[in-house]
Amino acid sequence: MVNSIYGKKVGSTQVFNNAGNAIFITAIEAEPCIIVQVKDAANDGYNALKVGFGPVKEKKVTNPIKGIFEKGKLPLKKYLKEIRFDNFDKDYKCGDQIDIQIFKVGDKVKITGNSKGKGFAGVIERHNFHRGPVSHGSHNIRQPGSVGMCSSPSRIAKGKKMPGRLGGKKVTIPPTEIIDIIQDQNLILVKGSVPGPSGNLLFIKKV
Repeated sequence: MVNSIYGKKVGSTQVFNNAGNAIFITAIEAEPCIIVQVKDAANDGYNALKVGFGPVKEKKVTNPIKGIFEKGKLPLKKYLKEIRFDNFDKDYKCGDQIDIQIFKVGDKVKITGNSKGKGFAGVIERHNFHRGPVSHGSHNIRQPGSVGMCSSPSRIAKGKKMPGRLGGKKVTIPPTEIIDIIQDQNLILVKGSVPGPSGNLLFIKKV
């Protein structure tokens, strides 16, 4: 059975449980995904469902992508993604839908998305380095310090923690709990935070 779906981060808020305790949650909108193509190991080398979701204007869709939807006589969608499987446990066909009914309250899910890109950052922000002394004429306050090595090997070691691009990477958070599901609004409320800003595309998989 399908145990994954794509969605968009709506935002964060808090809800109260039966004991009256506030729980920090993130709302994810996961509208139904339409199966556009069924891939199997015999023909494609792996098992997967190609799904489309998200409203889009026709002029925003390229002709190759448009042809994929026209082949299955399906409405155009903004995103075209794949959900992989080890083995199919039932027959799927083009036009079938995957919605949030595959989840229930209390399920544990892993969520994958791109983290917020923060541009170029120094070693203090990027790697949590301590700053240097600020008195007695020290000029090495936020600098990374010496990075060189001896005459042998006479180079900088691979993987050295240095300034560079921070964030903007694919991140998967540890399993988190589904607190509530709002069927009529296609909303999943999960405990804690999820990667990226509001509107970020997410992959939700039951564990």
